Amino acid sequence: MLRGDRTGLRARYDEDIPILRAELYDDVANSARSEGRPWRPIVPGSEDRRLVVDENDSTNVPFSVVELGGGTLVGSANLWGIDTHHRSAHIGLGLLPSCRGKGYGADVVSVLCHYGFVVRGLNRLQVETLSDNIPMLRAAERNGFVREGELRSSAWVMGRFVNQVLLGLLAEDWKPGAKA
Repeated sequence: MLRGDRTGLRARYDEDIPILRAELYDDVANSARSEGRPWRPIVPGSEDRRLVVDENDSTNVPFSVVELGGGTLVGSANLWGIDTHHRSAHIGLGLLPSCRGKGYGADVVSVLCHYGFVVRGLNRLQVETLSDNIPMLRAAERNGFVREGELRSSAWVMGRFVNQVLLGLLAEDWKPGAKA
């Protein structure tokens, strides 16, 4: 397990999938804000590619996020779009609704940075998030990510266009444990 101050990133267990599906993906509004494609229902018991780990996909590393104190599942995180030639990747996370606003986000981003820069030897990590996703923007910026641009009206979310913010962090600029 990769450990932060408050959270740990571990392998996705089968018993995590129904919880993550129910609390993150079956919620249409939440899913529409976190996915880059339209929401659609997933038949129970089917292979949901967002949650089931594909051992053959070297471009995506999914984690379950747990609270260090008791091992309680608090969300999902991943390093995706891993490009070994350019040594870059994107980070993403989703916290269960009951676990939001407790300071877990910045800790998860910190652990993902450690994994990307130290464990994987990447040079650049990137975040794309909706411009009104203040918790994600704060979590990224607290870990040293820099706003590199805003894509106007680039995301269709529940009946309206929303801007997306692009943030980046280079290995040479990363300060482990910064979270100022």
